[in-house]
Amino acid sequence: MKIHFYKYHGAGNDFIAIDNRNPQSFSFEIIKALCDRHLGIGADGVLLLGPGSEQFDFSLDYYNSDGHIGSLCGNGSRCAVAFAHHQQMIQNKAVFKAFDGLHYGDYISDQDVSVTMNDVNTISFLEDGYVVDTGSPHFVTYIDDIHNYDVYNVGKKIRNDIRFPDGINVNFVSPIQDGIFVRTFERGVENETLSCGTGVTASALINAIHHKLNNGSHKIKVYTTGGDFIISFNKLNNIFTQIILQGPTQLVFEGEIEI
Repeated sequence: MKIHFYKYHGAGNDFIAIDNRNPQSFSFEIIKALCDRHLGIGADGVLLLGPGSEQFDFSLDYYNSDGHIGSLCGNGSRCAVAFAHHQQMIQNKAVFKAFDGLHYGDYISDQDVSVTMNDVNTISFLEDGYVVDTGSPHFVTYIDDIHNYDVYNVGKKIRNDIRFPDGINVNFVSPIQDGIFVRTFERGVENETLSCGTGVTASALINAIHHKLNNGSHKIKVYTTGGDFIISFNKLNNIFTQIILQGPTQLVFEGEIEI
């Protein structure tokens, strides 16, 4: 099976993008092989862009690097919008169907691609952090000395905590400059990624609660190892609407691989 692919990254979170509008079947083993960083292309996940309909321009199936179908991927969604633009599936605006329903994308340039996120109205307050679902489930906790923190081992422990029987993504947050710095251990990748779109979104919303921001519209700058984001939202007590994830994308290369 010969596959034509495009390699993208969104602030260091990297993906294999495939035009699957003439649908092909991709098994667990194929996805895992494609994402293998030694024997395959190497990526945090795979984006399969399927055919559109009267309601949306394309469908998006996201697979984690472990081969399993994933929940919503924020950076993957942004890269999918950029890929759709480059493939002339869309001009600048997009409507696409993802794991958790319809989303809207906006391609301004490769350095400015945004997607809408679903409303958030449920946040759990735990003794050691917060839990919020931004399309994928996230645990958010505040730490000091974030650049030297053992994200892998601590994140892996929390990700497998019995409190989270389906697993959870783990975000470590520290205030910095005019925003926050976030590092994320991702479920499905089973490692720290250079950034995580749903994770930086979750962290920004929790930051609004943690620092008791007033109700109204806000923009929060989020820094990660892989790049910077702006998260926009409207806050009404602990309910968040009009959430937008905005950040950079980049086409790295394209090629063919025999699987």
